[in-house]
Amino acid sequence: MGRQDFFDHGDLVAVLTTQPLDRLLDYKAPEGGCHLGAFVEVPLGPRKVPGVVWAPGRGDFDRSKIRPVIRVLDVAPMREEMQMFLERAAEYTLTPLPAMLRLATRAPGLGDPPSMRKVYRPGDSVPDRMTDARRRVLATLQEYGGLSFTLKELSNAAGVTPSVVKGLVKQGAVHEEDSPRDVPFPLLDEERASKALTADQAAAAEHLRRGIRSGTYGTTLLRGITGSGKTEVYLEAVAECFRQRQQALVLLPEIALSAEFIARVQERFGAKPAEWHSGVTMTERRRTWKMVGQGGAQLVVGARSALFLPFLDLGLIVVDEEHDTSYKQEDGALYNARDMAVLRASICGAQVILASATPSLESWANAEAGKYAKLELTSRFGDSALPDMRAVDMRGADLPSNRWISSRLAGAVRERIERGEQSLLFLNRRGYAPVTICRACGHQIGCEHCDARMVEHRFLKRLVCHQCGETRPIPDACPACGAEDRLAPVGPGVERLQEEASELFPDARIATLSSDLFGSARALKARIAEIAEGGADIVIGTQLVAKGHNFPLLTLVGVIDADLGLQGSDLRAAERTFQLMRQVSGRAGRADRPGEALLQTYQPEHPVIRAILAGDEDSFWRAEAEERRHAGVPPFGRMAGIILSSPDMQEAFDTGAELARNEAPLRCIGAQVFGPAPAPVARIRGRHRVRLLVKAPKGAALQKALAAWIAQVKPGPNLRLTVDIDPQSFY
Repeated sequence: MGRQDFFDHGDLVAVLTTQPLDRLLDYKAPEGGCHLGAFVEVPLGPRKVPGVVWAPGRGDFDRSKIRPVIRVLDVAPMREEMQMFLERAAEYTLTPLPAMLRLATRAPGLGDPPSMRKVYRPGDSVPDRMTDARRRVLATLQEYGGLSFTLKELSNAAGVTPSVVKGLVKQGAVHEEDSPRDVPFPLLDEERASKALTADQAAAAEHLRRGIRSGTYGTTLLRGITGSGKTEVYLEAVAECFRQRQQALVLLPEIALSAEFIARVQERFGAKPAEWHSGVTMTERRRTWKMVGQGGAQLVVGARSALFLPFLDLGLIVVDEEHDTSYKQEDGALYNARDMAVLRASICGAQVILASATPSLESWANAEAGKYAKLELTSRFGDSALPDMRAVDMRGADLPSNRWISSRLAGAVRERIERGEQSLLFLNRRGYAPVTICRACGHQIGCEHCDARMVEHRFLKRLVCHQCGETRPIPDACPACGAEDRLAPVGPGVERLQEEASELFPDARIATLSSDLFGSARALKARIAEIAEGGADIVIGTQLVAKGHNFPLLTLVGVIDADLGLQGSDLRAAERTFQLMRQVSGRAGRADRPGEALLQTYQPEHPVIRAILAGDEDSFWRAEAEERRHAGVPPFGRMAGIILSSPDMQEAFDTGAELARNEAPLRCIGAQVFGPAPAPVARIRGRHRVRLLVKAPKGAALQKALAAWIAQVKPGPNLRLTVDIDPQSFY
């Protein structure tokens, strides 16, 4: 039998709702019928809930009791490839399908009728009195060939107040009309002149264009040293995608990167793309979601959740900075956007470009094995050269206990200030100090709801828990013993580093970049743009500054604690430290001025520090790969984390012990179970956390075995069981 794509009035349809149910629900198709994949509103008990027509109805229920679909929403139906993507993503991550559907419907007002807004076009009358302001309005309308503007857009473009435009409306010189709010995005011009490419950039771009023209699936690792022009290369693939009348998606790891990238897209293609991230208004999110499904958006630039947009004809997915840990969703549906990009492209026959100066070991191994194509850019674009990297051995620095900037680094900063250049002091710790201790009794101030110390944020005058977000005022007295003026901060954060820098360099303009110091993404973007234009002498920042920003005047990077990421038992600690140090060091010397990177370390002989300084990336990856292969861990083995959480610690441990005793479904695939044990962060938001870790051979059918294993236990109403396939963190 063929696939049924349309259902007549009264036909039974199976609807997947966004509610936490374990099955599809049968309904009767509404008047006028509905397509397979239609977004609908259906009754569920006394409520009306959204859903998607997923399949023909099963009919194994009393037909007289089956209720009809309330209405079909005025949006494009979900395509078959999108349904398949959600199903396979759910199977891979062991996430309930309704939770995956929620990811695919995260746009406000999808069920609302089309909304209207006032737009302004050229009128057919001449104003009775012409002023300079009125002349600018009419000239702006003429310059843009009669395109419509909102009141704000037209007044801003003409440099006048809205009242000037309103006055022209009254005289008929400008028409005011109602227009749908959700309109297509401006067309991007793929034939617009691009920057001149070097020989290796041009060769890489042509390879990517051929992949787009093939119309088939393929993944390419685009590896290039920091500043080598990877963006310009993959924008050529985006242009080819437009020539093939297909859509493209570019994923970025940080919202703060989007402003600079949007400007580059506008320069390359003559208009702005659609955006999808938390910094976009709800109105624009709805517009983007609808236009993507109708083909009215050629390019989307977004965060990881943009993978779940309903593209009409997706031809290319770019994952920029593909190694970045922010691509892993750590709550709700747990997925890695890099892996889901490859899955989605394989289903719809699209190309994937994984771009990074320091790729993840998973992508490196796939390229070495021939699963991915590999392109390398080995020289910086233009006249810029890689920074000179050196270690500062802190064992001989002789610093006071409350100081962290060595005299060697301080001297290098002063040289840059004198030359009118910028320096970056990098420390991957937010706040003022990670621990506050009482010198009278030794008490460390912790969160009441989590097994975590509260971090002092002196700029905010608060203590903050970085696990649950709980805040409280900084106390004057110890909450344990009541001693006053005995609380002391231990260790540095970026705020404390700013305090030290202000004392060392009193005349310098200092900017601190940390995600918690800005009230909005817009404010953060504005500050980054200001710094890029020379608005600071010293930049102090967390890993936020390591990701893709271009500061032309920045010639010195000082890493305050290069050893920080090497602590702990994370199997990816060496890889992440290597990536972060190489990335942040690459911020120096991006223009025509030579750069220098100084890494303060107490372990200059550590293999990772030596590999960073030597710049021999392939040797590092080969050594790291050999260690992982010997241990049988990703990417040469499979892992899954099981987190049990409950207000009752004993309940979580008892359930974990029951799972560990009944491991037969996992033994069948050669898997091992470790635990149960308290999670490294053993309590978050008042819930105790117990962890089990499953390790399996590379080719094992892990998901099927895990599903059978966890089905043996029936969690109580207060117990949550979360499965994390391919865990990236072990907190």
